[in-house]
Amino acid sequence: MKEPTELRLPALEIAQGPRVFYSFAVDGKLLPKFATVSRIRRNGNNLLAGYQRPEVLSHIAEIRNYLESADPLLPNAVVIAFDDRVKFLPSGETPAPYSRWGTLVVPMEPDAKDEDKAGLIVDGQQRIAAIRDARIGSFPICATAFIANDEREQREQFILVNSTKPLPKGLIYELLPTTEMKLPPLLQRRRFPAQLLAQMNADESSPLRGRIRTPTTPSGVVQDNSVLKMLENSLSDGVLYRFRDPATNSSDAGAMLKVLNAFWSAAAAVFPNAWGLPPVRSRLMHGAGIVSMGFLMDAIAERHRDLGMPAEAQFREDLEPLKDVCRWTDGYWDFGPGVKRKWNEVQNTPKDVQMLANYLMVQYKALVWSRPQA
Repeated sequence: MKEPTELRLPALEIAQGPRVFYSFAVDGKLLPKFATVSRIRRNGNNLLAGYQRPEVLSHIAEIRNYLESADPLLPNAVVIAFDDRVKFLPSGETPAPYSRWGTLVVPMEPDAKDEDKAGLIVDGQQRIAAIRDARIGSFPICATAFIANDEREQREQFILVNSTKPLPKGLIYELLPTTEMKLPPLLQRRRFPAQLLAQMNADESSPLRGRIRTPTTPSGVVQDNSVLKMLENSLSDGVLYRFRDPATNSSDAGAMLKVLNAFWSAAAAVFPNAWGLPPVRSRLMHGAGIVSMGFLMDAIAERHRDLGMPAEAQFREDLEPLKDVCRWTDGYWDFGPGVKRKWNEVQNTPKDVQMLANYLMVQYKALVWSRPQA
């Protein structure tokens, strides 16, 4: 029997301000025929594509076992973003001023490639995968859908739907620079730092290129959240703040990246034995080291404020005297009378980060700041 080329689903259209979405029921076994998952990845030009994390096989197996039990129930709706090929045909019945009944007409080509399917799954990929694999004939589920203009809008909705759930934060942070809509305050604050992070991880001139661990750069050694904290601190009241215009809320990202590249290139040159190693082998690449060194970057830039923005050579000159007092890969940190810590005992906790940052600042002021500038 020939499969239908379209699916007609009774649906309720609901208006929320200027936007509308659709609520309907569908056999979960049919859903993969017209909707797919947009996996997050980088294309040949290092541009972000997709937005979903990989399938979590253990989680899928748990759901599948439950579905194959005696009385399964999945009441939560999956969320689907349709393209403009999907049409809503109103029936004329309006149960409320903000809703109306009708039919969603969804194209369903049996042999369509994933990228040609009309729907993209925004939320519920693990449940849908479990239904797909479960040894059951059918399983009707609730679905909520909206018609998106482009992939950017799909990503924005994906972030908003998942930002309050236990989703890997790295996935959301990597998607933030590709969004434009207003987001919850925390994500709104992190959008610009996330943009800087993405460029630091991608630009050929960046010493941290490919070294920041994100969903599309899993081989990176520096945690994305550590870099974000370093950037946020400097944007708040450090050297990067100089390149922000509070009146217009605009920022000179190019100038910021120039400073960041200069400082971290200097750090790589001054501490070559600690650079690029995993955090378990180098506290320079550890969260505590990244955030603490960020404060040092701000201090060096402040020292050279009257001379203009420090170049890599100036950063190197100011970092060089600290070589003998840093214990990134071996030895003991001497944090003061009676406070000695083995190099790898420094942890990424607020207390340890503050202790390491204070130590670096004290050493910098004693060894460098007190001496006259050339």
